[in-house]
Amino acid sequence: MKAEPRFKPTDWALILGASSGFGGATAVELAKHGMNIFGVHLDRQATMPAVQHIIREIKHTGAEAIFYNINAADAIKRDEALDDIQERFSKDSSQTVKVLLHSLAFGTLKPFIAQKPEEMITQAQVEMTLDVMAHSLVYWVQGLVTRKLMKKGGRVFGMTSSGGHTVIPYYGAVSAAKSTLESHIRQLAMELGAMGITCNAILAGVTDTPALRKIPKSDKMVEVARAKNPFNRLTTPEDVAKAIALLADENAYWISGNVIGVDGGEDIVSYVG
Repeated sequence: MKAEPRFKPTDWALILGASSGFGGATAVELAKHGMNIFGVHLDRQATMPAVQHIIREIKHTGAEAIFYNINAADAIKRDEALDDIQERFSKDSSQTVKVLLHSLAFGTLKPFIAQKPEEMITQAQVEMTLDVMAHSLVYWVQGLVTRKLMKKGGRVFGMTSSGGHTVIPYYGAVSAAKSTLESHIRQLAMELGAMGITCNAILAGVTDTPALRKIPKSDKMVEVARAKNPFNRLTTPEDVAKAIALLADENAYWISGNVIGVDGGEDIVSYVG
């Protein structure tokens, strides 16, 4: 059911990682409040039905949905998508990218140190993980701002996790990417503040997503998170999506440069007796 419109018909969200998890849920939630959606995802034929389901949900709200099946970390593909958005906006100068959500979960889950060299993460894998899950945020923001696609009132969000400040087995490169992403958010908040654009990192609790299931022994993470969480359940993608929709509201103009927990208080609990 469509909620009361919170956004203008000319407002768009650009969701990086729009085909599942936090990105997919946020795309649908923002659409329910009247925002049109540009989705960037990388899916093969086997997972395209899930993408089509999200597109149908967006369109069911009455919002527009334009999706790009590309590698978000590919500079050429990124420029092609941004140029296409610019071309579409040229027909109506009132259109704007109100929200950019960086929710890319593609990295290497291997230990830094192992008995066998072939079991250790490589330099190329570390660099790829940080490029996709952290540095690409900067390049997409640069592309939006230089093309004047995001203006005053814009909102930039990056998805982080407790792994950005804690240690999880096999998570070293991803942890580095999360802490780097948080640093990029702080820098962007400072540099974009004069333009009236806010930037915040969203620290979600442990959530049952395709990305989580790729982490070795993720079932143990789920068990611990459920025990720690004051609400006695895991975070859901919809929990996070609703928080982002709130922070995208025009009244959230003074909230910037933060790591905002959307986890029911899970991260503050260190021990469960």
